[in-house]
Amino acid sequence: MSSHQSPMISMPKKTTDEVDWTTPIRNLIAKSYGENPEMYAQEYQALQRCRQDAVKGAGSDMTGRDLLYKYFGQLELLELRFSEIRVNFSWQDAFTNKVTMQTSIAFEKASILFQIAATHSAIAASQNRTDPEGLKLAFHYFRTCAGMLTYINENFLHAPSTDLSREVVKFLVSVILAQATEVFLEKCIEEKKANALVAKIASQAASMYSSLSEEVKDFMGKGIFDRNWVTLIQIKSKLFGSLTQFYRAQVDNKAGNHGDSLVRFTLAETLAKESYRSAQSFSALWSHVSPTLPADAGTSILERTKSHLQVCTDRKNEAQRDNDLIYNAVLPSPDALPNIDKALVATPITIQEVYSAPEVQKVIGQDIFIKLIPLSVHESASVYSEEKAKLVRKEVENAESTEVEARSALEAIGLQEGLGRFKAMAEGGIDAEDEIPLEVRRWREDIRVMEDQESIDALVRELSRLKDAVKSELESISRDLDVESRDCETMRVKYDHLWTQEPSASLNKSLRQDLKSHLNALEAAATSDQQVSAIWDTTKGDISLMLSPGLEELFRASVQSSGAESLLDMEISSETCDEQERARIGQYTTEIEERLGRIKKIAYERNEVLKDLKDKIQADDVSHLLLLNRRNSGVEPALFAAELEKFRPYQQRLAAAVHHQQIALQEIQNLWKSLRDIAGRGPGAKKWEEREKRKKDAIRRISRARDGYMEVRDGLTKGLQFYTQLAELCATLSRNVKTFVSERRSEREKLAGQAEVQQRLSAAKPPLPPIYTKPPVPSPPRSPPSVEASFASMNLQSGTSRPSPPAKPPQRTSHTSSVPLAQPQRPYIPPPPPPQQFFQPSSYAAPNPPPDPYSSLGLFGSSQFAAWPSPAQPSAPPPPSGFQRRPPPPSSSQPPPPLPSQPFRQYPLPGYATSTALPAPPSSMQYSAPPPPSSTSPRPPTQYQPMPPPPQGYNPHYGR
Repeated sequence: MSSHQSPMISMPKKTTDEVDWTTPIRNLIAKSYGENPEMYAQEYQALQRCRQDAVKGAGSDMTGRDLLYKYFGQLELLELRFSEIRVNFSWQDAFTNKVTMQTSIAFEKASILFQIAATHSAIAASQNRTDPEGLKLAFHYFRTCAGMLTYINENFLHAPSTDLSREVVKFLVSVILAQATEVFLEKCIEEKKANALVAKIASQAASMYSSLSEEVKDFMGKGIFDRNWVTLIQIKSKLFGSLTQFYRAQVDNKAGNHGDSLVRFTLAETLAKESYRSAQSFSALWSHVSPTLPADAGTSILERTKSHLQVCTDRKNEAQRDNDLIYNAVLPSPDALPNIDKALVATPITIQEVYSAPEVQKVIGQDIFIKLIPLSVHESASVYSEEKAKLVRKEVENAESTEVEARSALEAIGLQEGLGRFKAMAEGGIDAEDEIPLEVRRWREDIRVMEDQESIDALVRELSRLKDAVKSELESISRDLDVESRDCETMRVKYDHLWTQEPSASLNKSLRQDLKSHLNALEAAATSDQQVSAIWDTTKGDISLMLSPGLEELFRASVQSSGAESLLDMEISSETCDEQERARIGQYTTEIEERLGRIKKIAYERNEVLKDLKDKIQADDVSHLLLLNRRNSGVEPALFAAELEKFRPYQQRLAAAVHHQQIALQEIQNLWKSLRDIAGRGPGAKKWEEREKRKKDAIRRISRARDGYMEVRDGLTKGLQFYTQLAELCATLSRNVKTFVSERRSEREKLAGQAEVQQRLSAAKPPLPPIYTKPPVPSPPRSPPSVEASFASMNLQSGTSRPSPPAKPPQRTSHTSSVPLAQPQRPYIPPPPPPQQFFQPSSYAAPNPPPDPYSSLGLFGSSQFAAWPSPAQPSAPPPPSGFQRRPPPPSSSQPPPPLPSQPFRQYPLPGYATSTALPAPPSSMQYSAPPPPSSTSPRPPTQYQPMPPPPQGYNPHYGR
């Protein structure tokens, strides 16, 4: 099919004159609401501006659509508030240009809906249907346009203008739905749907356009519709009839009905010729004078019909040839062919669906006259709201004071602590497992979970491994730099003044500074490691005790003084019967616990009642009552009192809850006094206090061990982060050093060849001896072994590996071997000038090593972890003019980004609290950072890899 789009018809728009909304609304506000109309001056202007934007300034695009949506939504709200409003609305007919004036707001709403439908049709017709998104939008807006027009026909009877009459609107709905069906057909053809489905949809489109071509005849003499519409509808009627037969013929051909297929191809060609002839006439007479059709309507429909006719002719000839040569099928009469079914694919989208969308509601916005409430009703409602607020505040204050009173009374008599002691006396002993405090059990479970995931010993081993790896890497870097410097000086001694390579010391200064900085950081971290190890040594025993069954023994020993003697035996005199006294104490404790449970239930019930009261008051609305009694003066106090009575049951329940709580508190105080008189005297109380003291000491011991454990784990975690970052920095430094050494070695080899040539040229004296007497050319000196050869001889793998082959001897440069020492027929060749230095100061700036992970380490919860601001990094200067960068050596992985330098600070580590249970750790831990590397020293070329920054979230005080 052709890529040309068939032209679509869009509806014309109505025009209108200015409308005065202010005066009618002012009159209604003053008359019906009894308020000052001047209070709503902004609302009048907003409504006036809303209409002006919708009907005057809006175009046929998305912005115009939204402005019309907003105005129609405000009209709906306005009609609900001012149903009796009368305004002079003047609208010009979209087809006849006749002016119609009505005072009903329904006429304004119908006209705005017509404008929305026209805007939707224009948006749909202007879409690029070769794009899937444009095809989708065209189909959607044709359907919404049909929905708006359908709503006009169903809800606005006895239209005063032609464009709103039932016949015209019905015809417009049919045109729009036919075009929506055409769009859907284009989508199916584009997506290569089944030929049977395409034939059904094309049949539906052809049927709709055929009906329209008949209906439009009724309007021919009335001058309502554009004559171009009539011609275009007739062309499309023939075109889609041809498409129907064309796709059904393909279905028949595939099914083996070759006779039917050939007849349908013939019909398709005939209809295509008719549509093409009509399109030729339409295109010849077309001049863009209609705003409802695109400018290229004549050309596009002509190209569309022409391309379709060509396809039909080709397929018909092919089918005719196949039938004559192969099938010889009998050709039925066209009237005898089966009818083609139709598929209804386009239905209107109702206005309710459009306006229920959240984006449309957002466009409409808030009701412009939302503040339009009668002043007297507003004042009365405010007074009533204040009365409700007073009631709520009073009940809330009573509930809070009652709760504070109960809590203070129980704390004053020391009930919570003493009750446990007396329960223990009544039971005759205390289970050691029950004596372990809840917080200690929680500490034990937390530490056990952490140890199961990753133990401290595993962290220590990992820390040692990383530290050894970093140390080995730094030693290797130092060796590489030393070997490179020694090779350079060896060549300098050999060639004396002919050796022009710059000394290594000036070029690798920054690399050595980085190396020194990393070594200093490694030494400082080792000191912190020792301090963490010291803390772990002092804490390890108590942690092992905490995780072992010995914890129960520790607390059992703290609650028992000697033997199995119970507290009751120590408390009650030997003359008193033990069983009777225990029973009496148990009875008192049970009654006190029952009263405490009652107080909790009372508090819960009071809070629920208070919540229900707040919800009831919040939902209470007496506006309708105030409006009904607005004309009656002096009725508000009685009305308010009657309405507030409905909250009386809630107040009564709250008062009863307060009374029951007071009774329960009084009973608890009496029972507590009697209990203390029985069991609170004598040496038993002193024994209990000693027992509690021993228990608290055990808890403090475990708490110190737990704090020390957390300090050690935190320190090891930060240490692992530190060594990981330092390892990355060392790896980057190692790559830079290897690049530096490799380039220096290449430079030396080139300079050595040049020096050899100069030595030979300078050794020759004129007159030159004959060629046959030329002394033999000495072999070039053997260059020192390269760093790669040195590394090749090392076993860098964890397992066994084959030894690497020895390094190849240096190759003589091409210019050395090609330059003859002397030729009689050529002039003397002077020695070449010394080459330019290969190494220039570059933008390479080495990052600082990461700061000490333990700098913030404190003991037993005293550590404070501070975040340091990152100092500004100096920007790297650009490379010198004409500097040629050499490609970096291949790397298997990209180095991580650099870490910014960060000053290190010292943090003292407070010692353990003085206790005989644990030995004191070192008095303090300090971490001194090395000075940052210089950023002004000359650097090797920019082949070096940039240093990586630490990962996000890393905060071990080394900089972010």
